[in-house]
Amino acid sequence: MKNLERFPVSFVGAGPGDPELITVKGRRLVREADCIVYAGSLVPESLLEERKPGAQVHNSAALSLEETHRLLRDGYRSGARVVRLHTGDPSLYGAIQEQMDLLDRESIPYEVVPGVSAVFAAAATLGQELTLPEVSQTLILTRMAGRTPVPESESLESLASHGATLVIYLSVQRIEEVVSRLSSGYPPQTPVVVAYRVGWPDQEVVRGTLEDIAGRVRSSGIKRQAIIMIGEVFGARDRQQKTRSKLYDETFSHGYRSGSPDS
Repeated sequence: MKNLERFPVSFVGAGPGDPELITVKGRRLVREADCIVYAGSLVPESLLEERKPGAQVHNSAALSLEETHRLLRDGYRSGARVVRLHTGDPSLYGAIQEQMDLLDRESIPYEVVPGVSAVFAAAATLGQELTLPEVSQTLILTRMAGRTPVPESESLESLASHGATLVIYLSVQRIEEVVSRLSSGYPPQTPVVVAYRVGWPDQEVVRGTLEDIAGRVRSSGIKRQAIIMIGEVFGARDRQQKTRSKLYDETFSHGYRSGSPDS
């Protein structure tokens, strides 16, 4: 009897919401999939419109880890091409490690296809560089402690002390506490941007400062599916910040160009 051909389970980053912000590889895998298990609370169903006829689709929003694993395992064992479709990039707050651990226990192969995270979609929407010369060269991605704890060394107070560009996921529902804790490291007039469902048709961007952003967010009604971004880079354009990178400086030499010190 001929052995059944099996394909690795594919963890695919769906991007932030815009169906065109999935990678070419991710889109191809969705089109080829026989079984798609998607995070229905966060992944738009429009990403499933190009699935092939007869493909099984399962919304994992109400499923436990074990129930989700069963779908991946059974699909793999049946010879189906299985896609686990996650929002944004699977490696960032995607809870994929625990899923991969269960697959490892049963020697089921898998692959991970990266996706566009909300922070980069938000930066694109704003036309904003997150690492500006002489303003900030460090980007910190974090979240507040909730039901999922955060190490004490990674508290918002500790991270705020660096004064870097800081992006906070999964915390907008506690915006007042976020502001209170960030105030230990950032001045009151530090620019803050809250980006809600960026990439979706109803996306919304709220701008303010550390001093007034909590009130602006409350007025907007945003309570979930938003990231909080803070740092001087978000106000550099308003202050007409003119510091340039060395990459394209005509006086700067590198492996592909000789600079002219007299320019």
